[in-house]
Amino acid sequence: MAHSGERSWGVYVTDVVTLKDVAAAAGVHVSTASRALNPETRSVVNVNTAGRVLEVAERLGYRPHPLARGLRTNRTLTVGMVVPDLMNPLFPPIYAGADAVLGDLGYSVLVSSDDDDSAKARSVIVALLERRVDGLILASAHCDFVIPTRQRKVPTVLVNRSSASNEFPAIVGDDHAGIALVVRHLISLGHTDIAHVAGSQDLSTGLARRQAFVESMNRDGLDANPELTVEAGAFRTEEGRAACDHLLDSGEDFTAIVAANDLIALGCYDALAHRGISVPGDVSVTGYNDMTFVDRVAPPLTTVAVPYQEMGGAAARQLLDLLAGEVGVGPPYPPMRLAPELVVRESTAPPPAS
Repeated sequence: MAHSGERSWGVYVTDVVTLKDVAAAAGVHVSTASRALNPETRSVVNVNTAGRVLEVAERLGYRPHPLARGLRTNRTLTVGMVVPDLMNPLFPPIYAGADAVLGDLGYSVLVSSDDDDSAKARSVIVALLERRVDGLILASAHCDFVIPTRQRKVPTVLVNRSSASNEFPAIVGDDHAGIALVVRHLISLGHTDIAHVAGSQDLSTGLARRQAFVESMNRDGLDANPELTVEAGAFRTEEGRAACDHLLDSGEDFTAIVAANDLIALGCYDALAHRGISVPGDVSVTGYNDMTFVDRVAPPLTTVAVPYQEMGGAAARQLLDLLAGEVGVGPPYPPMRLAPELVVRESTAPPPAS
């Protein structure tokens, strides 16, 4: 091996540290070092030996070459992730959580968007499968998007979405608990006429949050007036404004709006402001997701915080378990639900006196 530069622990800092270097420094055979560094085979190596190899690898700055490792394991060390909208601020934390877990094991995450379109979701997944990804993490929303993964038997985990059949493991927020938090908060302020601007009922999150709203209202002794529930076509600001306009045009009285997500809530802000209706003086508004900017809008938005980075990390760990064959014998997989938290800000207040 050609050398240049200064030595560090017996290896030149400008050199690429190889598996042979680690094995020599740890005093073991190359095959032993390889097994110790691979989480899937580490258990067959003596605990003390494995610990010594790992310590030497860390000290030397050894990083396995993904292509070489993939050739040995018949894997590409890539994971495909599909999200519905790259512009939506809630998906970067999910990606960051997954990438942190997978990156530590040498995996790369390929992210694609299906633009919230069922047909594109299928083509995006097929494209990822053709790149021979080892597994998929899907935040895509549509019920038929998983058909290609069934055909190829590729390990798949859903994140921020679930399927009615529980065919795949899913990591989601507890939407019923989150909506219950905002409904009880509004009731505690004195609101009784509460509207809901729901997300698309074709999506698991939109459907679950609408069901949770009705159940929460009934549980607290209030009537969930069907005339006070409208559906936004998508989880976006413009659809939220259109749905809120429809609600205002109905002529029904209400003093608060529970929006299915923060972007829909901001659309409600626009619709209300256009008609000279103040938030929260005339109508209180709540969102869902606690996106990074909603504490800076006027007024700052009361919302529900979901641990999205933790969600991405949990999805990655679940996928790794699938790849290692450590998740039982198969479906159904009950979804893992992460607890939400109410974040009270200035968009909610007691209803007007009249």
